[in-house]
Amino acid sequence: MINVEKIRKDFPMLQNKRMQNHRLVYLDNGATTLKPNVVIDAVVDYYKNYGANAHRGDYDLSYQVDQRYAKTRQTIANFINADKDEIVFTSGATEGLNMIAYGLGKKLSEGDVILTTEAEHASCILPFMREVNEHSASIAYVPLHEDGRIYLKDVESMMHENVKIVVLAMIGNVLGYLAPIKEICNLAHQYGAVVVVDGAQSIPHMEIDVKDLDCDFFVFSAHKMCGPTGVGAFYGKKELLDKMEPLLLGGDSNARFDNKCYIELKHAPEKFESGTQPLDAIFGFGEAIHYLEKIGMNNIMQHEKELHAYAIKKLKKMDNIILYNEDADSGIITFNVKDVFAQDAASFFNANGVAVRSGQHCAKLLQNILGISATVRASIYFYNTKEDVDYFLEICEKATREACLDIFF
Repeated sequence: MINVEKIRKDFPMLQNKRMQNHRLVYLDNGATTLKPNVVIDAVVDYYKNYGANAHRGDYDLSYQVDQRYAKTRQTIANFINADKDEIVFTSGATEGLNMIAYGLGKKLSEGDVILTTEAEHASCILPFMREVNEHSASIAYVPLHEDGRIYLKDVESMMHENVKIVVLAMIGNVLGYLAPIKEICNLAHQYGAVVVVDGAQSIPHMEIDVKDLDCDFFVFSAHKMCGPTGVGAFYGKKELLDKMEPLLLGGDSNARFDNKCYIELKHAPEKFESGTQPLDAIFGFGEAIHYLEKIGMNNIMQHEKELHAYAIKKLKKMDNIILYNEDADSGIITFNVKDVFAQDAASFFNANGVAVRSGQHCAKLLQNILGISATVRASIYFYNTKEDVDYFLEICEKATREACLDIFF
């Protein structure tokens, strides 16, 4: 159990008087999460008390930044049960997935196959689409169940010796289903394939042990787990990182180079971290992880599941609401209001102080499965209360075609 009312006091946005005057029920946590004071303080602390760059100066302040940088890498590694040399800092999950696609894509050749699903986020699938186009490989899509869920037997039906990479989300950002990643990794490795996991929607909500999953790569962003925007990380097995080429080259990633175009890179993970890193955000990232650990990932998951189940039970009784994922394994609720375009419905929720997302949620292929062009998504996090959900449900009940269109006139 978690003390939600106590937790909410940690978040300035939830105490903001401007927001209290204009009611805010924030249910767009799948897009980004609010930030607690400890994270904000860590960002400000860098600028107030450090200010120096990492790995650039032979003076005390720079050394202190180096130490904190290394400590944060270790914090992230501990959080997912990895080794510190297997953690690469990035600007977020999008950059991480692009870096991995580029590195693995170099080894693709004609006839090779990348296996994925039509439920994936654009950041998960587009970098690999580019690689198959450049290397005459191909992408194949695991058939999804009619509700959009992925099953191991369907992955097994698609596996063969030409499948070199399997890339998919552990939890989908639209339907919120949990994929059987551990079993998929075991299966893929039997065929010699590498598994890349988009963990953006899973790591904020549940315990992750990359060694237990035995995935080859695991990618995530800080801002979806109470950390700052503009920073993320990915885990990669050390032996794979050592063989991969980095996407970017520049300062801090090389050991030496000369005017004859000889380039010697540093070892992983440093060879992937060219240029000045977002040090303020990285330090905030570390504090976000400490904050989540104090609450407890199992407590977070349990709280979200209880609120989700409570909301779904009520929503199923509403004739004006179409649900697409009532059995989701996360706090994601994807729905439409009958006879109302998703963006118009989201505008109605906004007019009533409820923040939700509408559209295709960067998963443009999923409409082939759902048979619709857009949906509304409400996504719950641990600082949401039963009262938040009750108010959301109240607005859902009021969301008719007439009410949603009335706000425009």
